[in-house]
Amino acid sequence: MRSLTLHLKILITLLVVLGISVTAYQIFVLGIPVTEDATDDLWNIDAKVEFVANPKDPVKIQMFVPPLSRDFVSLNESFISNNYGVSVNRIEGNRKVTWSARRAKGNQTLYYRLVLTKRYSGEKVKIKGPTFRDSIAVEGPEKIAAEALLAPIRQHSADVETFISEAIKRTNNLNDDNVKLLLAGDPSTPHKAKIVELLLSIAHVPVEKVHTIRLVADQPQTPELWLRSFNGNDWLYFNPETGEQGLPADRLLWWTGDENLITVDGGKKAMVTFSLNNSEMNAIRLAKLTDENTDANFLEYSLYGLPLQTQQTFMIMVMIPIGVLVILILRNLIGLQTLGTFTPVLIALAFRETQLGFGIVLFTIITALGLSLRSYLEHLKLQMLPRLSVVLTFVVVLIAAISLFSHKLGLERGLSVALFPMVILTMTIERLSITWEERGANHALKVAIGTLFAASLAHLIMSVPELVYFVFTFPAILLILVGFMLAMGRYRGYRLTELVRFKAFLKADS
Repeated sequence: MRSLTLHLKILITLLVVLGISVTAYQIFVLGIPVTEDATDDLWNIDAKVEFVANPKDPVKIQMFVPPLSRDFVSLNESFISNNYGVSVNRIEGNRKVTWSARRAKGNQTLYYRLVLTKRYSGEKVKIKGPTFRDSIAVEGPEKIAAEALLAPIRQHSADVETFISEAIKRTNNLNDDNVKLLLAGDPSTPHKAKIVELLLSIAHVPVEKVHTIRLVADQPQTPELWLRSFNGNDWLYFNPETGEQGLPADRLLWWTGDENLITVDGGKKAMVTFSLNNSEMNAIRLAKLTDENTDANFLEYSLYGLPLQTQQTFMIMVMIPIGVLVILILRNLIGLQTLGTFTPVLIALAFRETQLGFGIVLFTIITALGLSLRSYLEHLKLQMLPRLSVVLTFVVVLIAAISLFSHKLGLERGLSVALFPMVILTMTIERLSITWEERGANHALKVAIGTLFAASLAHLIMSVPELVYFVFTFPAILLILVGFMLAMGRYRGYRLTELVRFKAFLKADS
């Protein structure tokens, strides 16, 4: 007996731990939203390219577009042009679109449109980057100034991250004579970034320029320059003006390197204008779109991977254990008397279509009339099987009659009575009748009311939209329910209703 108890405890622990672990993995690692009304941002970005084409020359326009390799995923990407060929190529980690035409004349306008969202992925893509670089050749006063700046940078830094931050801060100190010499009268951000790159190269620390767009709706945007360095595991981003580390979450990496955003052959006066707007979409729907547009598969092995019609069926099925748990608590802890465990749950499922109030009325009418027929058949001394057959046929006829009269009276809700489980109603009538004969009318009425109450409560809990979504999205919760049910199987304590039953003994003792 002791070994059996230990076995049960281990089994319950395993089920609960497994259920919690799988659910936590879905929520915290895969990022699946806990509530159905959770939404995520959907960004629409337009890059408008304008230039003046030379009338006699072929036209070739190249522009960097986002690589979308890690944090964001594209749901739709469009290249809008008139009589231009379009091709997209990857070049050293960047993506570049090329528009080309044999002839063009006058003002030209091209559009690049991108719809993107945050990437859903439980697995972080393993990235690579340089961890060493050769020094940039520098001679004369510039070399002396650079070495003079590096000395305090080395002294006030402890690792690569602090070294880069310190180098950026020193470069932005325009009162330093060494900085003035290196900047040579050009304090622009790109030139500062170039000086930082020079200093870091002498220390053999690789750094590269990244150009980002800020995801802010209805505001004019221009590419923003940042610096980044690879520490062996991940990219570290730095603000070239302040030295602060960490790329804000609202920044979209557009391209890396020293090249310009756009180059035009066969044209002039090229200009790119960015416009952004965002909207919100249901998080689960957005996750499905992410799966469809990438090789991600975190929803593929969930119930959302089933056909829609099958999903609707499973949304009902996964709630049956919840209803069973409600009945289990009502019977084993509270002491409510019902006609079995599954009969109230099946009646609760029927209430999904009839609605609770109308369903209770229909259940009461059919059961009362069925009991009357069962009482009459008892006088005919029929065997059980013919008696059940007659009651079942009567239930079908009664359901058909109620549906017909409801339709004639304009009560379309009455048509849903056909969804009541006829066999369950028949067995309910039979068992109530037997209970009536064996234990009296009062007990039969108490059991009938208990069954109806349990079915109503189970229906209300099983119909909570937030609960339906949570159990359907995180079905591992059912393992935790099984663990609780196993624990309840060993419960031998008092039920709440028994406190009332044995109240008289307490008075007698006092």
